[in-house]
Amino acid sequence: MATAFYFGLVNTFMPKETMIQTMVASMESFPYLAIPFFTCAGVVFNYAGITQRLMDLADLLFGHMRGGMAQVNVALSAMMGGLSGSANADAAMQTKMIVPEMVRLGYDKAFSTVVTAASSCITPIIPPGIVLILYALIADVSVASMFMAGFLPGLLLCVALMVTVAIISRRRGYAPSHERRAGLRKIAAQLGKSVWALFLPFGIIMGLRFGVFTPTEAGAVAVVYAVFVGAVIYRELKWKHVGAIIEESVVATAGVMFIICAANAFSTYLTWEGIPQAFSQFLLVSVQDPIVFLLVVNVLLLFIGFFFEGGSAIILMTPLLLPVATQMGIDPVHFGIVMAVNLTIAGFTPPVGTMMFITISIAKVRLEDYVRHAWPFFIALVAALLLLTLIPSISMLLPRTFL
Repeated sequence: MATAFYFGLVNTFMPKETMIQTMVASMESFPYLAIPFFTCAGVVFNYAGITQRLMDLADLLFGHMRGGMAQVNVALSAMMGGLSGSANADAAMQTKMIVPEMVRLGYDKAFSTVVTAASSCITPIIPPGIVLILYALIADVSVASMFMAGFLPGLLLCVALMVTVAIISRRRGYAPSHERRAGLRKIAAQLGKSVWALFLPFGIIMGLRFGVFTPTEAGAVAVVYAVFVGAVIYRELKWKHVGAIIEESVVATAGVMFIICAANAFSTYLTWEGIPQAFSQFLLVSVQDPIVFLLVVNVLLLFIGFFFEGGSAIILMTPLLLPVATQMGIDPVHFGIVMAVNLTIAGFTPPVGTMMFITISIAKVRLEDYVRHAWPFFIALVAALLLLTLIPSISMLLPRTFL
């Protein structure tokens, strides 16, 4: 609507068709094919039975902890990060799969929904996150570097949320899902069943690192790999699933791509009006210290994320903020992780957080109940964000070591 307002009423010197042409032209990009490919791979993994095996593994590893099933919820999102790459997909899948089980075990439904929405913030940060791909394309940085930089921040978010779950569960008396820690033999057996899924993110990183395939080709490889594991290894993927897989993949991809192409058209308007240059100049004059700049960016992005979807916000804000960050000596990869975590957290929060709306609509939870349970998790996520902001080595250790 904002883009249409500009091209229809404000811009009087360009043909009205320019908006549609700009939206379509922005999609004619080979690298953007990675998005539907990775989306489809995540859908295939759900139908292939791999998600259930990962949940069983998470239960063996963390189910004995206080608030066992809630801990499993968080751990599964970290494992799913290497499969779906989408916070919204992870939120929808886990709301259907884990929330009913948590409610059956005595957890409050609103609390269960909040844990699911908060844990889905991990998924796009651990590769192959779609937000990481978008930033890499816009910022012209290596996709492999962004993927490698996402591992430790994703694990940091996971630890922060698990600690929060443990504290709340202790206060409310939420019991473990099983009393004793699972034995090594049992864990090893389940790990053997789940290793095919756990191998995927590392396989993609290594393939990109050694030039075996491009990021776009990695998405296609992920689809083929998912089909192979589901049909040949686990034998749960059937011909009858093909229609549903295609439908879910198309619907999910269409939603993301429509947002992206509209944001690209809006970005064109910003460029024509010289807004990025003016905004960058203002920040350079107003803020001199890189740390202060990053803290200002955190506040700005959290606020913007309240009203914009993460993918569109990445497209709109990267051209505005990245030039200032690079002039201040901030590594573009580190800055990308800070942006990605910021805008992912925003999807968890009201008033228009996408993961929030997905989880409460599926679980049939009232918004006010969701908000009442959400604030401890928001604090935990912001605390992790501040650590990532102030300690760049958390993001940069793996890229500098292996790339």
